[in-house]
Amino acid sequence: MINFRALIGLILLLMLMTSTWFYFSYQRFFESTLNISNSIEFNVKPGEGVNQIVERLYKQKLIKSTWQPRLFIKLNENQSQIKVGHYLLTPDLNFVQLLEKFNSGEQIQYQFTVVEGLRFWDIVELIKQNKYLNLDKINNLSREDLLESLQLKFAHQEGSLFADTYKFPKGYDAIELLRRSHQQLLSVLNEEWENKLPELPYQTPYEALIMASIIEKETALSSERPLIAGVFVRRIQKKMRLQTDPTVIYGIGENFDGNIRRKDLRTDTPYNTYTRHGLPPTPIAIVGREAINAALNPTEGTALYFVARGDGSHQFSDTLSEHNKAVRRYQLKK
Repeated sequence: MINFRALIGLILLLMLMTSTWFYFSYQRFFESTLNISNSIEFNVKPGEGVNQIVERLYKQKLIKSTWQPRLFIKLNENQSQIKVGHYLLTPDLNFVQLLEKFNSGEQIQYQFTVVEGLRFWDIVELIKQNKYLNLDKINNLSREDLLESLQLKFAHQEGSLFADTYKFPKGYDAIELLRRSHQQLLSVLNEEWENKLPELPYQTPYEALIMASIIEKETALSSERPLIAGVFVRRIQKKMRLQTDPTVIYGIGENFDGNIRRKDLRTDTPYNTYTRHGLPPTPIAIVGREAINAALNPTEGTALYFVARGDGSHQFSDTLSEHNKAVRRYQLKK
């Protein structure tokens, strides 16, 4: 005769054991981390749903089963709004943290540095070599069409980018990166213009940008930028020509072979500051904040000349006689 009480008791015990196993299995799954020993990249593809992601994680042996995450998603529908992109999965992540990463769009951030002192088209070419950016649009545009697409505030593209490091997710549009750099330049330039010293020989922020580009090309030393700015500002105020080689080199263009000659200094171009007074018509390079700040906050003093010492620094002089002595010492080695 069947002992129904014993049978019911056994069934209840089995149910209790099963539910206990499910509970602890469920808990252990979410306490455990991903089944990886090193960080890996994981791509959430367009149109891919959360359950498809779970299946792919399982097939790649990143998680040990699928029923726990599927149940969790069923109970937490707000965790299923995953975003397309490239993510970095680290060994310390559990499944809930992984979902939070997918939901927040916390993608891998790559970076590109716009280097001060380079020219606009140099940066464009470097961008075209970046394997993490989306180059489809930029590679299909002529230079003229690219400039039209960027809608730069300035009539000339040179100096229209800001030297800085820009972060972006994989597949970020290269043209958008250039736009960001241009907008950053406008923001910094306007901010620095608001805090400039009085009585500077600039009518517009653009003229200050031109000066900043010359400073950027003259020295890589932060300590010297305001000193060189001071020399150039005083020369303009005294109606002296700037007589700076970097502007001459820019005016020579692609024909410059690395050597600047006397005939180059005598050949008139819009950028030859040996033959023309004032600033050149456009910037000659990309600048960073320090060069802009130096142009707008030059060091007070009496120096009107400087010459490279050969170690990256410069010798500053008040008079032409002192300057000629410095040239003989540092340049001619006499």
